[in-house]
Amino acid sequence: RVMPELPKFDDEDLKSYGDEEEELALSPPAALMSVLATQELLLENILECIPVGEFAVIQPLSDEFCLVLGYLLTWKLTLAFFKAASSQLRVLYSQYLRRTKTLNKLLYHLFRLMPENPVFSGPTSEVPNKDTKTFFTEELRLDVK
Repeated sequence: RVMPELPKFDDEDLKSYGDEEEELALSPPAALMSVLATQELLLENILECIPVGEFAVIQPLSDEFCLVLGYLLTWKLTLAFFKAASSQLRVLYSQYLRRTKTLNKLLYHLFRLMPENPVFSGPTSEVPNKDTKTFFTEELRLDVK
């Protein structure tokens, strides 16, 4: 709920960023980026032996699963923050992500976490002539109980 409200504070300071010649960058919230940097290091330790193109098998409810889930949820917060920002702020934030290579790290992690065959194994009725359901064709429920 808070993330869409945060870019408004940077909008007020945007006027002071316009006069310098070098390419400007503005960090998303420092607390969020600090958590993301820590999670990137931990995730890199887990995935270091897996090349891009191969996929990691993460067992549900393991420590690794919780770490990966936390990393992806942190990115979800970051994207909610970006969505609420003005186009001028998005440029500055994206420059920061480019300089810190944070977005590159996300893509490397995603390509090592993405399953080779994303078949949906949730509750479905078995119909022999129906197309195979995947994570891309079905809505995923993330309700916390």
